[in-house]
Amino acid sequence: MREKTNPDFVEAVARGFDVVRSFDGAPSQSLSEVARRTGLARPTARRLLITLQELGYVAAKDGRFELTPRVLELGVAYFSGGDLWEAAMPRLRQLVERTHESSSIAQLDGSDVVYVARVAVPKLVTLSASVGTRFPAAQTSLGKVLLASLTGDELGEVLEQPSRSGIVPSWQPDRSELDEVLAEVRQQGWAISDQQLAPAIRSVAAPVRRSDGTVLAAMNVNAHAAETSLETLRDQHLPHLLQAAADLGVDVALRARVPAATA
Repeated sequence: MREKTNPDFVEAVARGFDVVRSFDGAPSQSLSEVARRTGLARPTARRLLITLQELGYVAAKDGRFELTPRVLELGVAYFSGGDLWEAAMPRLRQLVERTHESSSIAQLDGSDVVYVARVAVPKLVTLSASVGTRFPAAQTSLGKVLLASLTGDELGEVLEQPSRSGIVPSWQPDRSELDEVLAEVRQQGWAISDQQLAPAIRSVAAPVRRSDGTVLAAMNVNAHAAETSLETLRDQHLPHLLQAAADLGVDVALRARVPAATA
């Protein structure tokens, strides 16, 4: 049973999303498999599947269930807001051309970062990532930048939420240690992570700011430790990253000033 802190929390809606998420890594499932993966009783899982089927989000065939393309609509509202992250791709590609390393943009979701845009290059890989991938925030350069932008109360609320990434990171800081790291990030305006998420992964990140100075997202350059040194990240790639993040911030400000097209 999940912990609910809001009296208006609707458990049925949460269970419905649990069912949808249960198809991650399992394109087709039986009723028993859905019940097992969600921890729901079979009758409850069955009612939710039938409801999702009636709504067009689930299809049933030969006693098995699978998601339909309509599920994509659930994310369209987020990504269709002026197609911001699609518009950010040229900045990412330009950064990748200059650094020859992968680059991503992420936002906070609870205590995790979630990738909203990414351009990858063929490199040694220890953890695969794509749009929608989530990682624990505190152990990533992206997350440090985003956490550093929060007020003390906001940070406390975020850190109280358990990660939903399924990853156990290498670095497990206590609150005082994390506060020291975030204070340094605020002072210098960027963050670095050296194998704190997983062995061999290191990265540097910078904030993408709105016109009022608030942090909208974070952009990074990530590399494999066997190929790229910390000095290379900091001395060679960071200047390009800071410029790309600043340029994207200008793009965001300009887009905010353009009236939305009307039909």
